[in-house]
Amino acid sequence: MLSTNRYGLAHGTLAVRPAPPRYPALSAGVHWLETPTKPALLHVPEPLPFRPPALLVALHGAAGVPGDMLALFKKAAYQHGALLLAPNSDDITWDAVGQGAFGEDATSLQHAMATVFDHFPIDADRIALAGFSDGASYALGLGLANGDLFTRVLAYSPGLVPRVHRNGNPRVLISHGRHDTVLPITGTSHRIVPELEDDGYCVTYIEHARGHEVPSSVVTASSELLG
Repeated sequence: MLSTNRYGLAHGTLAVRPAPPRYPALSAGVHWLETPTKPALLHVPEPLPFRPPALLVALHGAAGVPGDMLALFKKAAYQHGALLLAPNSDDITWDAVGQGAFGEDATSLQHAMATVFDHFPIDADRIALAGFSDGASYALGLGLANGDLFTRVLAYSPGLVPRVHRNGNPRVLISHGRHDTVLPITGTSHRIVPELEDDGYCVTYIEHARGHEVPSSVVTASSELLG
């Protein structure tokens, strides 16, 4: 079990990194992984990839559940031979979004990722962190804080970018609907994208003609970053 560096996690810094597996690979299918809070969902594709697989960590929106992310990304993860890990926020939304600091949700995500690394030789160059809505905001904060771990950050309809000390230089994809009435685009992605570009990040931006949602065409286009 990983020790918890509460100071580091409060600032979004994760200690876990891919390493040679200590245990046999988990079977193909869906597994629930225990964490200090709520269990995380892991989908293992069938057949297992011959080469070290990519890992996609996907964060649900406020009041969502891990199964939402399985439904959204399962097909794309399968096509790219990626494991899909969907953690669970302890409260209605993620701690850094609802409470302003990383804490138990980051701890649980870290434990779930450590379990994945214990069973699979993950390709360190293909670890992506994705999220929708509040999950997208959390993904931007945690992903930029750990850009030396997450090589891609995929944010679908984000509302904000939590303040963190940033490490690394991950590729960033942001998508948003022009008719989003939950997190209107003018005050969110229209502000977030140029700010990240000004900070030196390579940002792919997809603006679609829908509302607060992730069209399948956007998932398909953005999942190419897993290749």
